[in-house]
Parts: sequence; structure tokens; C-alpha cells
Amino acid sequence: MTARYIPYALPLIGDSEVQAVTDVLRSDWLTTGAKTKQFEADFARFVNAPHAMALNSCTAALHLALLAAGIGPGDEVITTPLTFCATVNTILHVGAKPVLADIDPLTLCLSPASVEAKLTPRTKAIVPVHYAGHPAEMDSFLALARQHGLVLIEDAAHAVGTSYRGRPVGSIGDYTAFSFYATKNLTTAEGGMLTTASAESADRIRVLGLHGISRDAWKRYTAAGTWFYEVQEAGFKYNMTDLAAALGLAQLGRFEDMQDVRRQYAERYNQAFAAEPAIQLPPAADLAAGDVHAWHLYVIRLNPEAVTLDRDSLIEELKAAGVGTSVHFIPITHHPFYQQALGVTPDDTPVSSANYARMLSLPLYPKMTPQDVEEVISRTLAILERHRR
Repeated sequence: MTARYIPYALPLIGDSEVQAVTDVLRSDWLTTGAKTKQFEADFARFVNAPHAMALNSCTAALHLALLAAGIGPGDEVITTPLTFCATVNTILHVGAKPVLADIDPLTLCLSPASVEAKLTPRTKAIVPVHYAGHPAEMDSFLALARQHGLVLIEDAAHAVGTSYRGRPVGSIGDYTAFSFYATKNLTTAEGGMLTTASAESADRIRVLGLHGISRDAWKRYTAAGTWFYEVQEAGFKYNMTDLAAALGLAQLGRFEDMQDVRRQYAERYNQAFAAEPAIQLPPAADLAAGDVHAWHLYVIRLNPEAVTLDRDSLIEELKAAGVGTSVHFIPITHHPFYQQALGVTPDDTPVSSANYARMLSLPLYPKMTPQDVEEVISRTLAILERHRR
């Protein structure tokens, strides 16, 4: 009998989300409007940020953060090689040079020491990624930013619900970019949010995110609006719709319940795999220090000395056994485009490259059932046992 397939990731959409989106569909306003503004306000309170701008992706948020920070040609921006390509692409889009530091071998987040070694007079910003939902070492990055006059832009695509030293991610750096993609801890199907403490930056971001036309132009078709608008600069089509915002508001309303499930499943994985010599567990957050891991991903690392199969073979055997997996991420230094454009090789970031060769992400999402989790555990352990050295 073929084993029941457990997908790598699925969104959890319930009656509250369906009703919220249906209400918008039955209203007279579908695009950016009152729901989007409510989502911005509620999310800002959720992460304790003075300003939040809802956008159509985390990529848009990163791009606008760089522009608002004044990053451009001739500037360097230091970031991690262990990230999705959008982190680096947005730096290229503003005409700056991405500089790849390496990662911490435990947390897989950007290494402050490696960043410090990459600083030059052209460095203008640092972009750490809260990898898998584990908080990056923000105190070190804040200190570097203050010492060298740098902008700190957090890539929090994995980090809705992450905290560092008692502070929610979204209220720490100069700018924080969030993702609400379909597989994220909170989804709007597609979407993102950019938070900042700067009222001036927030105003400019709102203009840049809607074609560069004058502030509050989205209201021009309401009774409170006006037909007249002015283009202030060449902006972008980055606004979020009320349909997406309604979905986000419903998800935000039950976010803590969904996070509780993620934590429970991560703890069950940890318990089941703790004695397995072939698996290195993901790092836990320092709860005593006020850190909170959002558990967006559950990333294990294969210890090749314990088994006769490599990471790629394990992925294939898990797939054959009915378990979906993924790899987060193929490092930037391994992609031909960046090797040519940036002159980098995998050897330039050895910690990232070594960990990439043995990492994979197991299913972890609140739509899973406890039985799903047990099946992932038993099937994974069975494969490792068959390949024991």
C-alpha cells in the first residue's frame, strides 16, 4: 500500500478567513482601502512598531526599505548567503552591491563577526535574516550599525511572531520586512509588510508603494477623496488589496493559536529526534533571555558520519515514503547568476556551503494533524535506520 502523502507545507484557511474575504467581495471596495488600513494598524500594534505599510510582497518591502534608506549606486549592503534570492535581488535593484558575509554555524543566521570583517567605507546597510524564525543577534548588529553609521534592515520573511530579548521583531531595526506568502506563519496568499519608527520614511514609503503619487491617493474614489493627485517620484505598484488584508486580519486574529500548534509540533520533533545520531536538531531560542522562535521552518541537518546516505538521497527516500520536504536555501554563492554578477563562489562562504550540503526542512504547519507529525517521525527514523553505518 502506498503511504499517505504528507505535503511539505499547506496554509490553514478556516471559516473566519472565508467569511472575511467574502465580506470584502460583497462590499463595494476590493483594492487598497479600509481593510488594508486596519491591517496596517493592527499589525503595527502586534509588533509594537510606530508605522506599518502593507504591500504586495516582502520583496516590495525590502526594495522600499532600501530606497527609503537612501541606498543606491556605489553603496555596499552586507547580508547573508543563506537566504532566498529576493534579499539580494532588491539590493541589486537599487544599484547597490550585495556583500555576502557568512552565517553562524549554530543558528544559521548572519554572523556578526563575519559582517564586521566585511565592512568597508562603502558599507551603508546590514540586512540580517531571522532564519527559520530564530532571531538573529540583533544586539551585535545594532552595535555595529551605531558604531559605523549604518542602516539596519531586518529581513523578517520567516519571523512573524519572533522576538529578541523581549522585543518583537518589527520594533528593533530601522526597517523590518515581513512576508505573508502562502506558506508563512500568517498568510494573505501573497503580501508583505514594512515597519519602521520613522514617520518621514513611512510617508515616503506610502508614496513609493503606489506609483509615487501623492499621499492617500487610494482614497480618490471615495466620498472623502478628490480626483486631483500629483506624481511626486517614479514609484511602484506595490500596494496590498483589501481582499488580501481581510485574509491577513482573520489570520492575525487566531495567530497565537496557530503558533501554539507550531511550537507543540516542533517540540514533538525535538523529542523524537533527540537520540538520533544522524540528525542535528535546529537550535532553540533562548527563552530565559526573552527570545521567541517563530518556528516557521523545522530545519534538520544530516550527520553524514552516522548514515550511508547523503542529504539529497534522504530527500528522495522521504518523498518515496510520502513525506514532502524542502531545502532552505540553496545559498546565494551557489547560483550561477550571482557567481558571475558578484564574483562569488561557494568557497567564499564556507559555513553556509557546508551546512547547505546537509540541511533539509521537514513539514511543520498548523494544518498538520498530530498523526501527520508521528508519520513524519516514524518514516524519517525508518529510513535512517536502514542506512545506519
